[in-house]
Amino acid sequence: MEKAIEVKDLQKSFKSAAVLKGINFEVKRGEIFALLGSNGAGKTTVVRILTTLLKPDGGTVSVNGYDVTAKPDPVRQSISLTGQFAAVDEILTGRENLIMIARLRHLKNPRQLADDSLNHFGLADAADRRVATYSGGMRRKLDIAMSLIGKPPLIFLDEPTTGLDPEARLGVWKAVKALSGSGTTVFLTTQYLEEAEKLADRIAILHEGKIIVCGTLAELKNLFPPAKKEYVEKQPTLEEIFLALVARKEEKR
Repeated sequence: MEKAIEVKDLQKSFKSAAVLKGINFEVKRGEIFALLGSNGAGKTTVVRILTTLLKPDGGTVSVNGYDVTAKPDPVRQSISLTGQFAAVDEILTGRENLIMIARLRHLKNPRQLADDSLNHFGLADAADRRVATYSGGMRRKLDIAMSLIGKPPLIFLDEPTTGLDPEARLGVWKAVKALSGSGTTVFLTTQYLEEAEKLADRIAILHEGKIIVCGTLAELKNLFPPAKKEYVEKQPTLEEIFLALVARKEEKR
């Protein structure tokens, strides 16, 4: 399958502190790829490099077939980024936010595109309300809808459900699944291990500047002994896998 992202020996330091120490991974087109890691592990640094907002110190990074350092403009034209905080204009209505983005991207029929997005994300009833009146979940869905105007083939979601209540989080999960179902490649960072478990086709764990494991949930579970049988069979959760793998690395130091 064709690669949407290819990262080889990626390195990044801030002053004397090495944040990324030669990481390697690939993301296939059309899949949901989750990057997990503790606070300060470097997840957002990876996203900023992949989206051309930060230059790497070493290694090569290709996004949609373009080198992020040598050809940043075509990379930017082929991606969309939703950060940790919703980047919406609270003075405008939901519809006006979407129309503004469509016009900035020089797309035809911006009003129709806005209406289609509002319907797709279940925001049609709030289309003409000012975004200042939206709940956190509604703002996040609008933020993702704005990112998808123009149907970019690759979208980055950097901790998209941080701070949301469980119901709003489920709504965002549904939207992300719909994205993948329509062929969009999704690069997701999250601190919610259940989120990666529910959404991701493949998962990578970033720890102390290195990717310590990468694979499907089933492949990660196979790293553990068979489940013990008592009254019921208990498979390890992704949270248990994450904590155990990180602990193993700590013990080997």
